Amino acid sequence: MNTETNINQEEIQPKKMRKLKDFSDGSKRQKTILSVLSVALGILFWYIITLIPTINTFLASPKQVIDELIVQINANGRYFKDIWASLQRVLVGFSIAFVIAIPVAFLMGWYPKLRALVEPWIQFFRTIPPIALIPMVILAMGLTEAEKYTIIFIAAFLVMVVTIYQGIKEVDKTLVKAAYTFGATDKDLFIHIMIPSSFPYILVGARLGIGASLTTLIAAELTGTIFGLGARIMIAQKYMQVSLVLLGIITIGVIGFILDRILLFAERKLTKWK
Repeated sequence: MNTETNINQEEIQPKKMRKLKDFSDGSKRQKTILSVLSVALGILFWYIITLIPTINTFLASPKQVIDELIVQINANGRYFKDIWASLQRVLVGFSIAFVIAIPVAFLMGWYPKLRALVEPWIQFFRTIPPIALIPMVILAMGLTEAEKYTIIFIAAFLVMVVTIYQGIKEVDKTLVKAAYTFGATDKDLFIHIMIPSSFPYILVGARLGIGASLTTLIAAELTGTIFGLGARIMIAQKYMQVSLVLLGIITIGVIGFILDRILLFAERKLTKWK
């Protein structure tokens, strides 16, 4: 009898609640400390492996890169000219792609017939690396700045239009039905539901577009230019200037990180309501 009573009491006792998994970024202080620690450990690991002579032949040490940076800054200003040339190409190509991707994505989401006509081509070209299109673009435009803008535009546009279109598809159908129930017109639906619902995807698409622009930058600068980080890396590679090659790569990474942080900051400020 006592045994049955004990069993019943154990069954009645509530089980211990599991703590919900926290998917937030945590406190700002903790995040900053961990980020700084991550960078410090990364640089330390970089320094240690470059102490191996065989590795140091193709991977410059942190000190060598810093020395190269000082040389480039004090030389003739070429380093900053390269940064400006590359940044200008990225921003121009990305901006044009961003302006065009938004209306194209909304038209695809709004008109099923247009979507059926356009989507297969977008998906087709999305599977082709933009680098593969360089010969055709050069034949069409020559070795000009327009050629470089076009290559970067293609890479950024295809990424952004797919991301933004996906955001339009994810619009809550309940909101659409409720809007029609209260007599909303297509214009009201577009302005007050479609745009706000897809806005976070627009900002995510912009971040992905910046990344695609920077990854295509090197390929875009391989031909017909003497200024630019990509051109500088290729010239340094020919003369086995390992530290200069790595300096160019790190500079592109820093530029990409800064641009991404700017867009992430804008995303947080503009989507507080979500």
